Amino acid sequence: MSRHPMILRHSSGERLNHWLVAILFILTALSGLGFFHPVFYWLTGLFGGGTWARILHPFFGAILALCFLVLVARVWKDNRITSADWQWFKHLGEFLRNRPADIPAIGKYNLGQKLLTRVLLLCMLLLLASGILLWQPWFAPGFSIDMRRIAAVVHAFTAFVILISFIVHVYAAYWTRGAIRSMTRGWVTAAWARHHSALWYEKMTKTAHKEPSKT
Repeated sequence: MSRHPMILRHSSGERLNHWLVAILFILTALSGLGFFHPVFYWLTGLFGGGTWARILHPFFGAILALCFLVLVARVWKDNRITSADWQWFKHLGEFLRNRPADIPAIGKYNLGQKLLTRVLLLCMLLLLASGILLWQPWFAPGFSIDMRRIAAVVHAFTAFVILISFIVHVYAAYWTRGAIRSMTRGWVTAAWARHHSALWYEKMTKTAHKEPSKT
């Protein structure tokens, strides 16, 4: 058992939802990259060849979008942008240089995380909408060739943006020591919470003090 006081940051349901989204994203990205450019076509072999990759890709994408929307709904209350977030943003340089004394207190997530959530949500909705227009043989025949061409451009560009966003998310989680542990085990130390999310830490400690003691 840890010698340091611990606070639950992510419930088991949130963690399961998060890792399901991560796995589905990887499967969707790998199956789709094979058709993005010929140099990536070898990736379709991971799914049994081009035909199977083309069949599975939209199903991966649809399930991914559904799971991601559920995840966003779970964490949205902590992703609302407040005045404290903009004050934090003014001190972004101090945050990057790891100078906590100069950084205003914020809630559970910082402004960068909240903006990234919105970028991912927008991209996911665009990918879902454009993917439906391109989904053969179920939906694509119901749309004009021009609409499908536009959808193909939107789908490819949005996929590129969401892939870059995914890389940024992974790098930021690795760079912020303790963040990955919070998504694998759920808990962070009280010191970590005070350092990264002081307002959320205060809220959690006040809630804990209000809970009736168990006998």
